[in-house]
Amino acid sequence: MSARLNEYGQPVGDPVPDWTARPAPARVAVEGRFCRVEPLDADRHADDLYAAYSLAEDGADWTYMSVGPFGTPADYRAYVTRVTQVDDPLPYAVVDLRTGKAVGTLSLMRQDPSNGVVEVGSVAFSPLLKGTPVSTEAQFLLMSYVFDELGYRRYEWKCDSLNAPSRKAALRLGFTFEGIFRRAVVYKGRSRDTAWYSITDSEWPHVGKALREWLSPDNFDTEGRQKRSLSAVRQ
Repeated sequence: MSARLNEYGQPVGDPVPDWTARPAPARVAVEGRFCRVEPLDADRHADDLYAAYSLAEDGADWTYMSVGPFGTPADYRAYVTRVTQVDDPLPYAVVDLRTGKAVGTLSLMRQDPSNGVVEVGSVAFSPLLKGTPVSTEAQFLLMSYVFDELGYRRYEWKCDSLNAPSRKAALRLGFTFEGIFRRAVVYKGRSRDTAWYSITDSEWPHVGKALREWLSPDNFDTEGRQKRSLSAVRQ
């Protein structure tokens, strides 16, 4: 594809003459078939979340997080109380509609409304959530909110380059790998190279369509097992 040239003969990006700054993410709830993603609240969610995280055999789920593991319910409640006092990162709880209990969290962070860019991060999914349709729907609901309601251009996913499960999850959900930012972060006393992924507004129709089809009741048998994988649906 030939590049656009300006009056000086230099290649430039495509024009976006109608672009305006987007709204910042808000404390809203979005609900699907399996779950509801709602603003994190210490009184409503902290006890359920601590109990859900405590089902893990050890603290390995917190290795690549900037916080945790938490030793007591009070420690976790104090953390939730602190992170809910700010708007960026803006944390959400994932509530399983079957049980009515919170089973994980994720946040919209590094918000850039002027350019329509935001990152999903601080993803902490408990054993009750990981590997389930609920986890996929939670990610889809937040993506849909950002692209379809807020009108953003870019949705980012970043993680420690050594965090293989997170990198696998990003690709499964439809993110595109963009590269490694070397020695980008220091956390928990160690250096992190950060892997970058994104979905853009031009990719979202295809990515969103595949997620909706995968989440459809028609894609699950009577035992709740998927008939087609997400990658197969996307292809």
